[in-house]
Amino acid sequence: MAQVRERARDALFARVAGPDGPRNRDRIHHAPGPRWFAPDSAIRRVHGDTAMFVGGLRALLLQSLHPSAMAAVAAHSGYRGDPWGRLQRTSTFLAVTTFGTTEDAERAVSAVRGVHRRVRGTTADGLPYRADDPHLLKWVHIAETDSFLRAHQRYGARPLDEAGCDRYVAETALVAEKLGVLEPPRTRAELDRALAAYRPELLGGADARQAARFLLVTPPIPWPARVPYAVLAASAVALLPVWTRARLRLPYLPVAEATVIRLAAAALVKAVRWAMTAPEPVVVPAPEGRLRARTGG
Repeated sequence: MAQVRERARDALFARVAGPDGPRNRDRIHHAPGPRWFAPDSAIRRVHGDTAMFVGGLRALLLQSLHPSAMAAVAAHSGYRGDPWGRLQRTSTFLAVTTFGTTEDAERAVSAVRGVHRRVRGTTADGLPYRADDPHLLKWVHIAETDSFLRAHQRYGARPLDEAGCDRYVAETALVAEKLGVLEPPRTRAELDRALAAYRPELLGGADARQAARFLLVTPPIPWPARVPYAVLAASAVALLPVWTRARLRLPYLPVAEATVIRLAAAALVKAVRWAMTAPEPVVVPAPEGRLRARTGG
């Protein structure tokens, strides 16, 4: 069982973190120095939980509804040609800014801002966009924050209380401001109001529907992973606001989403959490009377 767990953990970690994952992990978690967030912070609890797999996919679907954001992603992110690379870069950024040293977090933010300054273009309707536009940055931020928080509250190992939810939103605002977001929400109520304010701009469109199909139906994953990924996809869709379904041409199945999908997703997240959590060492007596440690599980 321990070997199965180790193989599953290594395979998942390689997909999410990439070839530099082990080196980055060691630096993020073990390099000495001050951090932006304390060990008991809400952002660490949320971003360290495997419910982020659901939240991340939900965030991508929600973000795609904004024509300018979708145009920038379609033209500059390479999500079709290199989806795993994009996932690995995003997950590394989240890990560095949440758990890494202040110095490394500042460096990661500076690198992202440099990329944003170079990303600009025109939507299919002829509207200009630029990735460092504070209004567009705010949309990306609130879509992520809302998605990560909702997924954690639904599937996280330790959901936050009301005050904890507010702390999470406030802590993500620190990173958002450093990325160039102006006046990010700092409470859950402010987050809800910010999302509602963007709703008239969220049109969906051909690019958004194509992205949804790619993410949900034709992702580049091996066949053995198709069934668990289908559960992940269904759970992400089930967390979307109902009004988004028509714009992305996604089904709304309230009974299935509240029962079968929710139960299957909870089991999947729990299984991934089991695989990704390193087993505690178990101390057993050695034959010659000394103590030795072996891996539990």
